[in-house]
Amino acid sequence: MNKLLLLGVEAIAQGAIDAGISGVYAYPGTPSTEIMEYVQASKQAAELGIHRQWSANEKTAMESAIGMSYAGKRALVCFKHVGLNVAADAFINATITGVNGGLVVLSADDPSMHSSQNEQDSRFYAKFAMIPVLEPSNQQEAYEMVNTAFELSERLNVPVMIRITTRLAHSRSGVGTKPTKAQNQLRLPSNPRQFVLLPGIARVNYKKLLNTQPLMSSLAEESEYNKMVKGKSKKMGIIAAGIAYNYLMENVNKDDNPYYILKLTHYPLPPKQVKELYDTCDKLLVLEDGYPIVEEMVKGFLNIGKPVHGRLDGTLPRDGELNPAIVAKALGMETYEGSPIPAIVRNRPPSLCVGCGHRDVYAALNEALEGYEKGRVFADIGCYTLGALPPFNAVNSCVDMGASITMAKGAADAGLVPAVAVIGDSTFTHSGMTGLLDAVNENSPITVIISDNSTAGMTGGQTSSAFGRIVEICKGLGVDPEHIHVTTPIKKNHEENVAILKKELAYQGVSVIIPQRECIQTFARRRKSERNA
Repeated sequence: MNKLLLLGVEAIAQGAIDAGISGVYAYPGTPSTEIMEYVQASKQAAELGIHRQWSANEKTAMESAIGMSYAGKRALVCFKHVGLNVAADAFINATITGVNGGLVVLSADDPSMHSSQNEQDSRFYAKFAMIPVLEPSNQQEAYEMVNTAFELSERLNVPVMIRITTRLAHSRSGVGTKPTKAQNQLRLPSNPRQFVLLPGIARVNYKKLLNTQPLMSSLAEESEYNKMVKGKSKKMGIIAAGIAYNYLMENVNKDDNPYYILKLTHYPLPPKQVKELYDTCDKLLVLEDGYPIVEEMVKGFLNIGKPVHGRLDGTLPRDGELNPAIVAKALGMETYEGSPIPAIVRNRPPSLCVGCGHRDVYAALNEALEGYEKGRVFADIGCYTLGALPPFNAVNSCVDMGASITMAKGAADAGLVPAVAVIGDSTFTHSGMTGLLDAVNENSPITVIISDNSTAGMTGGQTSSAFGRIVEICKGLGVDPEHIHVTTPIKKNHEENVAILKKELAYQGVSVIIPQRECIQTFARRRKSERNA
């Protein structure tokens, strides 16, 4: 067994390689991004011929992974929690088609919203889809659970989810590895209609999924990852899910543990173990990072008198990630809080890099919009979202990937003319193209700014699917070529760029302005690499 020092996401990536995957599909999004980057940088993955290219979005990644599973090989698909929303159609239906080769869905949640729009909990999606979830409590489990997930997937004929959170994803620990398994041979489904979800076939497949539920529960009861730890007192039993188990153990002396503890890292919820804990102890405390999903389920089937504490009753905060101090407070222990930060010491808000082309885009846009009522600029997910903050204060929305164009169209439909959309090149091909097609079909009076820095900048500089293609894509979608402008956002071009914007803001139809300038960060890295070559 080799020993490696790995982040949680890296442990998952190495675990997937060693589990015999033939492909990993993903769209970058913190805190999941480094899984694909690790596999892309792995010499072992290159030698094994593992597919490891970024997809245009999470839906296409999910569907490609289903295709690889259809061909009998093991596939890993990775995204952050809000990316699962984009992939949801394919994800839910994959539980009805079933799998051929093992299919593992890695969803990285972000409680406390360190870099996300919400705190949603992917375990709800898995419960909705009626598939198993593995939720590692440390990096070693993260590595080992990948192989377990593939084995479960092929045994149960369903996708299996691995759910992690930011703290596990980006903390590091020693991980012991195992020999790499051979990849599956190419093998088509024995039932040629398995993946054809016509209603008559889907109904049969759905019954199979329902009939598999007892086996899923039985395997969770028997799982090596779920275990009961007996303590000295029966006053309170604790269910600790995933990384919350680590937070608990930082507050518990293993040699003098007063609590009965159920370590929960393999779902569905093992009802026999939960019932045993409930029957043994006077009350329960549920520790889980994310939504109170376990707490709600426990109250649902054990609501017979004893109290169950957690996020729902205020014993734990309803929002944000857990930590050892929060857990200690829930256990009734004394906690130490440092002095409050003096008012004079402020957090520095994030800002666009010095030299970033987005800065010049917003400078020109703000000047071009002088004379119009404010509140008509719709932005998207990317570095350029920082244009909402000082000194630009230039944009008025950021909802989800691709929403800038469709929100601008909807606002224009309501009479807010002109309406402006600001979207990045990677986000445009992720989910902006269909919105632009809607606008073209109705010749909506909107101005779309595709701020092209030739990369997925916010997540670290991954390859953009739009590289070198944006103009032709816009023409192909039907935008009048006379109203497609490619500009260079630098200070010496400021007056020219303002003039183009003013002209297109006055146009009563769809116009697209494409400011093109390489991300300053990728430019610096590229120049350094060229000098060292």
